[in-house]
Amino acid sequence: MAYDLEEQEKLDAIKAWWARYGTLIATLVAVVALAWGGWWGWKAYESHRANQAMGYFEALEDAARLGGSDSAVRIKAAAATLREDYAATGYAARGALVAAQALQAQDDAAGAREQLEWLAAQKKNPSMQAVARLRLAGLLLDQKQYDAALAQLENAPPAFAALFADRRGDVLAAQGKREEARAAWRSAIDGLGKNNPLTQVVQLKLDALSGA
Repeated sequence: MAYDLEEQEKLDAIKAWWARYGTLIATLVAVVALAWGGWWGWKAYESHRANQAMGYFEALEDAARLGGSDSAVRIKAAAATLREDYAATGYAARGALVAAQALQAQDDAAGAREQLEWLAAQKKNPSMQAVARLRLAGLLLDQKQYDAALAQLENAPPAFAALFADRRGDVLAAQGKREEARAAWRSAIDGLGKNNPLTQVVQLKLDALSGA
């Protein structure tokens, strides 16, 4: 009998505990389940979006590689879709660089510039942004838009400081600012280091300027 009373007391205690905390626990379990399901749903959605973006990027690469009379149209269309609908993916930035290179090779400087200007404004992707700024400065140099080119080379990211200095030297040399160009190229050499293959290229430009 004592045993039965002890068991009954335990059952009563469990019932009382459940009456007090049961609703809260059920709610927490439901919230966790919904959050888990939502997380997996979001991951599936992101994966689907990434696959779609990859498809447009591959189409852009094919258009750039295969060429053809309508390749520029297809390149721009694929790049525009990536920028407008998939800007949060890495494919948008990569697509802009591929498109810019392909369009520049087709003598479509305006089209290439549009791609690079978009990417140069994307602060959320600093490494790709820096590459775009370098290439945009080179394109502007070719167009003799020296001030605009130098503007792209301001506030160089530390990892790209030497490359930015090299390109700045190119622009300054084109402007006839020889001393400033020398200083920029020397800065580039210091940043690149002796063992970097690009150092020899910069040194050749510096020697050529000194001998001119």
